[in-house]
Amino acid sequence: MRRWGVLISVFYALILVGVLVPMGPMLVGKDLQDLPKLPHAVIDLYKEWTLWIPIGAVLSGQVLLLFLSVDTSWRRLKPRTHIFVSCAVAGALVALLTFALVFSLKAGIQGDKFDHIGERTITTAQALGFAGLLWLCWGIVFFVYLRNSSEVVTRIVSWLLRGSVLELLVAVPCHVIVRRRDDCSAPGVTSFGIVTGIAVMLLSFGPSVLLLYKKRLEGYESHTTAAE
Repeated sequence: MRRWGVLISVFYALILVGVLVPMGPMLVGKDLQDLPKLPHAVIDLYKEWTLWIPIGAVLSGQVLLLFLSVDTSWRRLKPRTHIFVSCAVAGALVALLTFALVFSLKAGIQGDKFDHIGERTITTAQALGFAGLLWLCWGIVFFVYLRNSSEVVTRIVSWLLRGSVLELLVAVPCHVIVRRRDDCSAPGVTSFGIVTGIAVMLLSFGPSVLLLYKKRLEGYESHTTAAE
């Protein structure tokens, strides 16, 4: 099972870095004339250090959720050992979705002034602080919600799938609006929202498939034990 977890994690990383990240500049481009500039835009995007924060968040979330769902031996000794890790992972991923949703909505309403509150410009530090606050709030919510649950990963995956669908229902219409208005920088924000929603949606399928596979194996083992 651990080998399958590693394989799924590597496959997801390749999709995220090699497919979903280049999708952002493609969504921002206005017409076919921008296609020759796409490789340079993708390379410049990879050089942005802020890009690797959400990439690291979703990759770490994928790995942790997979191995928390595969290795359940801790339940025999310390039933609550991993609850904080699970809540931190869930909180980070839902915070990322919320962050993308809020700024996509701001871009759809305010256009290129999505990074303003009144007359003040939102700095990178303030944006990261807002994301950290969302992480803390969602982590507390998940701890309260999951502390008495026996199927932590299953519930987290369900929340992530629903949250990603909801986020896409906001980000996609906002992207259409800003593109029709010919905004300059707002399409980059909404494209980030779309890519983030798809990334988290794909992330939720990995643990789901592995959990189903694990349950099927456990079913075979129980039948074999009963037959003996």
